[in-house]
Amino acid sequence: MATTEAALKEAMTTIEGTIGVALVDYTSGMALGTAGGTKELDLTVAAAGNTDVVRAKVRTMEHLGLSDEIEDILITLGSQYHLIRLLKGRGTSGLFLYLALDKGRANLAMARHQLRKIENELEV
Repeated sequence: MATTEAALKEAMTTIEGTIGVALVDYTSGMALGTAGGTKELDLTVAAAGNTDVVRAKVRTMEHLGLSDEIEDILITLGSQYHLIRLLKGRGTSGLFLYLALDKGRANLAMARHQLRKIENELEV
């Protein structure tokens, strides 16, 4: 099992094109850990903003009566992918991994696969 710090470091080093990664509590909007980021990409601001995205999607699913689970949410920008992966393991309720990728260097399918692997190894 990997600690938060080890999991975030693994994402930065093994997922091609990673700009930054954060573990976020979407009940509070707080980043529990971050790695990477840039002057333009403040991961604590992104964590809070993406909390609103997750809450809106959960609320919409409830209004629609959908009983399915969200695996991940993808936001595609002109030069970046932003991937939000809700965690489902023991002790991870209310948490998500947020991954920002350089669109020109990233392989989205491989990033999703690696993020799933990191999720499975994460112990919070």
